[in-house]
Amino acid sequence: MLEGKKILVGVCGSIAAYKSALLVRSLISNGALVKVVMTSSATEFITPLTLATLSKNPVSIDFVKDKNGQWENHVELGLWADLILVAPLSANTLAKFASGLCDNLLTAIYLSARCPVMIAPAMDLDMYQHPATQENIKRLTRYGNQVIEAEFGELASGLIGKGRMAEPENILTQCMSFFSNKQTFKGKIALVTAGPTYERIDPVRFIGNHSSGKMGVAIAEELAQQGAIVYLIAGPGVSMIERNGISCHQVNSADEMYEQVVLHFHKTDIAVFAAAVSDYRPEYPASQKIKKNESTLHLNLIKNRDIAAEMGKQKKENQMTIGFALETENEELNAIEKLRKKNFDMIILNSLNDNGAGFSHDTNKVSIFSVNREPKRYGLKSKTEVARDIVNNINEYLNA
Repeated sequence: MLEGKKILVGVCGSIAAYKSALLVRSLISNGALVKVVMTSSATEFITPLTLATLSKNPVSIDFVKDKNGQWENHVELGLWADLILVAPLSANTLAKFASGLCDNLLTAIYLSARCPVMIAPAMDLDMYQHPATQENIKRLTRYGNQVIEAEFGELASGLIGKGRMAEPENILTQCMSFFSNKQTFKGKIALVTAGPTYERIDPVRFIGNHSSGKMGVAIAEELAQQGAIVYLIAGPGVSMIERNGISCHQVNSADEMYEQVVLHFHKTDIAVFAAAVSDYRPEYPASQKIKKNESTLHLNLIKNRDIAAEMGKQKKENQMTIGFALETENEELNAIEKLRKKNFDMIILNSLNDNGAGFSHDTNKVSIFSVNREPKRYGLKSKTEVARDIVNNINEYLNA
């Protein structure tokens, strides 16, 4: 799949630089032509000789190539590549990319490149979570760069959290997906709902759930990556994305989400209802904060409109609707019943009984049920990979 593809791998100063050797070897094994550019700090973590041996090409580090004054032509390197892949990308180089700073060979290549750029950040937990880092990642996304999110796990500091560079096999999968991307959904319009809804009890309290919206956002990104125009309607707390092909709308309550869905549903070809919409809301939300005067508090709850079911009734012949079922018991039976009742074409089942699946995780484990098709069951994967599986199944269904 990567046969003859020219990939320029950038390596920055990070303990994760050791993974770049495995990554380069995997790219070469799959037929890619690889050149490596290192920052000077990266050479303290892994030797240029290692990467030169694996890539079968000299490694570039400085503008001046040798004592005779030969220079590394950053423009030429940028033009050579079909893809620039920076893995690991340190917080420092991330900030330079985002700000347009150019003080080494890698940043010069980045600024002069005409090909797509893929980045795999790697840094410690607090550095990754810092607002400046998150803003820089968003900025690169706006520039059109493809971000391979850092993964959750044990970090070099001993902390456990998000910040690990994605594993080489996951990056390889992303590269393969990039080069095999045939814009499958070009010309299609998709609607995706994501995250929770908050139903107001009083001005400071609400009924809600633990949904992060990560699964819905990943699906929206994958659909856009494959050429669709996407309307993403997301509940509170969902990290919104800024990239070409995705129009984001943030809402709070189930009623607000319903209004946005109704506004866009009639013009969509595909609708993915991944949001965890509150089933009930307080009948009479208080206008002022409720005081803690009594030992008990009684709330009268009334049912919210079932957005997916309502759209299922309005669905036209050329529209496809996909739902989600998060279950704790009789899982497959409940999912299949939901598929039928809500007039879905496909439903994605995940279980709270599976470790690493469900709300807030960066991973998920799903089974996919479709009308008149055998179910497909998948193991635990990152939500990015799960989104790709779901979108591929949507494509198969549409073309069956």
